[in-house]
Amino acid sequence: MVINIDFGSDEAIYVQLRNQIVLGIAKEEIKNGESLPSVRQLADELGVNMHTVNKAYSMLKSEGYLTMNRQRGAVISIEFESVPHDEMYTAIRMIVAEAKCRGISVEELNRIVSDFYDRL
Repeated sequence: MVINIDFGSDEAIYVQLRNQIVLGIAKEEIKNGESLPSVRQLADELGVNMHTVNKAYSMLKSEGYLTMNRQRGAVISIEFESVPHDEMYTAIRMIVAEAKCRGISVEELNRIVSDFYDRL
């Protein structure tokens, strides 16, 4: 999986990293049980601070996307049963609200979501 960081973006680097890893999982570019690079290794590859990668990994861990293993490091381990979906509902609610403000019909929004879902 190739991770591209946009250093000119208003979005925090750790959020970009987290989002790209989630997309990689959704696209099955990263499989359950697969190890991610170490914090130091990924920070060096991307040219970012180790704390940035650590923060992204911590978010992914708290969201149920990975576990930390002493021998293997950060491992994709998708466990959503114990993770609340409040953040996902909040994000979707805001997307729907923005779509409505912009005059996008529910049918068009459903088509857009379906298209993105099918691409993953």
